[in-house]
Amino acid sequence: SHIFDTFIVGAGISGIAAAIRLDQVGYTNYKIIEKASRVGGTWRENTYPGCGCDVPSALYSYSFAPSAKWSHLFARQPEILSYLEDVSNEFNIASKIEFNNELLNAAWDDSRHVWVLDTTTGQYLSKTVIFATGPITEAQIPRLEGLETFKGEMFHSAKWNHDYDLTGKRIAVIGTGASA
Repeated sequence: SHIFDTFIVGAGISGIAAAIRLDQVGYTNYKIIEKASRVGGTWRENTYPGCGCDVPSALYSYSFAPSAKWSHLFARQPEILSYLEDVSNEFNIASKIEFNNELLNAAWDDSRHVWVLDTTTGQYLSKTVIFATGPITEAQIPRLEGLETFKGEMFHSAKWNHDYDLTGKRIAVIGTGASA
């Protein structure tokens, strides 16, 4: 079975950058998997109203693909996602990603000196792995007494319910951080 030099898990801002840099140095024996159907990571997942970066937009441009097109000093989520999609297409990375494939398990095989990577579409072997999954794509739900019996609408900002109209509703925001 084929052994990859590098296996990249995740096609968000870090996974895209890793793949482009590998290509730029002629290191092409790699595989990228992404659990979703498109690139973007947290910028694909988080779509709550006002979602955007909290640093100047220029810092969300890769040094090897700067953008002068940012419409705001602090770009919003759709614009950042569009930038990541554009860059992955410009550098021909999107065509190298296996979408809708999630990593289930990664284990080092000491006897063969390779990583054994079990995914939803099969098993892969690789000498190295870049885990570019990011820490903020999964919603962290707090453990609150009575949460399971709460009768009202409830959703996490990372899984924003765009179909629910908040107009005139009493709401509670629980948590801290950029999305609160």
